[in-house]
Amino acid sequence: MGMTNTPTAAPVPPARPAADPSRWLRTPHPRGSAAARLVCFPHAGGTANAFTALSAALPEDIELAAVQYPGRQDRRREPCAQDLCELASEVAGALAGRADGRPLFLLGHSMGALVAFETARLLEEHGGVQRLFVSAARPPAQDWEEPDLTGVGDEELTAGLRRLGGIPEPLLADPETAGEILRLLRADHRALLRHHGAPDARVAAPLTVLLASADPKNTREQMGGWARHTAGGHEIAALAGGHFALLERPGESAPLLTGRIREDLVGAAVSARAGTAGPEPLPDLVRELMLAGLAGRTPGLPTDLTALEAAARAVMAPEAFAYVSGTAGSGATGRAGRAAFDRRALVPRMLRGTRRADTSVTLFGQRLPVPVLLAPLAAQQVAHPEGESATARAAAATGVPMVVSTFASRTLEEVARAAGDGPRWFQLYLPSDRAVGESLVRRAEASGYGAIVVTVDATHLGFRPAELDSGYSPFLRGTGIANFTSDPAFRAGLPADADTTATVLRWAQISTDPTLTWEDLAWLRRLTRLPLVVKGILHPEDARLALEHGADGVVVSTHGGRQLDGAVAALDALAAVRAAVGPDVPVLMDSGVRTGSDVVKALALGADAVLYGRPYVYGLGLDGERGVRHVLRCLLTDLGLALALTGCASLADAGPHLLVDGDGR
Repeated sequence: MGMTNTPTAAPVPPARPAADPSRWLRTPHPRGSAAARLVCFPHAGGTANAFTALSAALPEDIELAAVQYPGRQDRRREPCAQDLCELASEVAGALAGRADGRPLFLLGHSMGALVAFETARLLEEHGGVQRLFVSAARPPAQDWEEPDLTGVGDEELTAGLRRLGGIPEPLLADPETAGEILRLLRADHRALLRHHGAPDARVAAPLTVLLASADPKNTREQMGGWARHTAGGHEIAALAGGHFALLERPGESAPLLTGRIREDLVGAAVSARAGTAGPEPLPDLVRELMLAGLAGRTPGLPTDLTALEAAARAVMAPEAFAYVSGTAGSGATGRAGRAAFDRRALVPRMLRGTRRADTSVTLFGQRLPVPVLLAPLAAQQVAHPEGESATARAAAATGVPMVVSTFASRTLEEVARAAGDGPRWFQLYLPSDRAVGESLVRRAEASGYGAIVVTVDATHLGFRPAELDSGYSPFLRGTGIANFTSDPAFRAGLPADADTTATVLRWAQISTDPTLTWEDLAWLRRLTRLPLVVKGILHPEDARLALEHGADGVVVSTHGGRQLDGAVAALDALAAVRAAVGPDVPVLMDSGVRTGSDVVKALALGADAVLYGRPYVYGLGLDGERGVRHVLRCLLTDLGLALALTGCASLADAGPHLLVDGDGR
């Protein structure tokens, strides 16, 4: 599309009042008794007529109104719009003056998604919209990679329209009609190329992204970037067909739209009956599951995040489950990690007026929506064929940053593409071959990773009976070494005729370095300008040494109990590490975190954020990307409620005063 991202969202101009709705809106099937209105925005070159079939397919309780852009059909004498934001302002003015009071839903197809998005932003000062649907469109802040049509001839452009579909052949075969279509397409496309999407522009409404399975212009990874443009929750819903599936298959798209609209209407009615202020009294996930229950549907995965392990055990291959769930020695460190959370109790606080807590946190200059990052778990392909790529898509869709392991089963570049605009950090096991280590860091920098997390507690592999008893290592079978086999510095150290065995043996020789010292951390500090975080700290003195040698932050961690049997629990070590580094150094923690209440306990004891590990991999093993999204939505919903119930309006309100020992002392 040729868009240039601006540093911040442009100020939203006020919607123009008192615009004539009849000039802008066409209602193919008027339904005066409808409970909701769905306003639809056409694609480049399209007209309001594009939505006639969809209107007919909707039930009587939903009325469709299609936007008629200037320059076409009954508005042909008017010049075509040159600016999409100006166009949105005109439409918002027409909608702001509506008198029927029916809940408003917006749907934009292709270019129309950008106009609908900007319109939704403008309407927030007039009561807002219930939900925004976007179809076949990349996010506003993404480069749409659209060519300039100035030099494209009519025949070539018509051939491209045939390949994309959506326009009946008799219309393209008629010279007069085809000429009119091309005129409109070129005019709309000029406006599209001028549009500059802001990376932090957001709507308050929930957002449903409609992605067709055979759309040649958009991928799931690209569409996942819409998550950053809404504060109301985001989902990707699948349609069968190509770029114009929404319009060509109304029998499939209409029920999907109807379901979301009716759920939102029921949720609003429940709010009104409960006397709760605001449009959304219940967290999105709670509301969804309750409404689904009314229809006889229950979630396919447990919402109790502590029950995921047992569910995953039943479906994962035994050796894969043993690898993911296993701990060191007798398992004492793993048990201690959970016991440390169970030993502390939260004290609820009442009547604090906390409707919804602010969960955002700033780490190393990066504003993150939640104080949770996905921990770097290796070789995720043992849980699901898509491995880290599926996890990255789910993380981006839920706004949770992902820390990608050196020992991932997908390359760091593949994971970055899957994550799209989602924030991501790279976890580094510093290899004994420093040329390979430097190459990995350079690749992470080039792929948009925001920090380097160097793990220091696994220079020697822990004694892990579950793996030893099954004789299973994914790495020796070639899973989890993709970042090495794809690395030019690693390949340079292989003989020309190296087979799989030789490659794995070379990896085993250089992948970690048991001789690491603090001076190696200083070397790494000189190598990159990215924030450097040291993971695996439990002793306060080690935390101070990490800072002295160039670290910008630390992660208090027992490696999920996988390294030293009988070690101190990470949560028990947290407060002393925080005291050692002072209040301004970012401190994260992991090991034993399972629930939203666990996150609050870690925050109360001094953590700025937590890394969340095994549960999301259990979700991956249970249902791939959907499973990870389910786990993260459950965790974040639980976290928001835990903050609200302890009277915390923001993360800064969490402190030791929230906690007592589990026996009440």
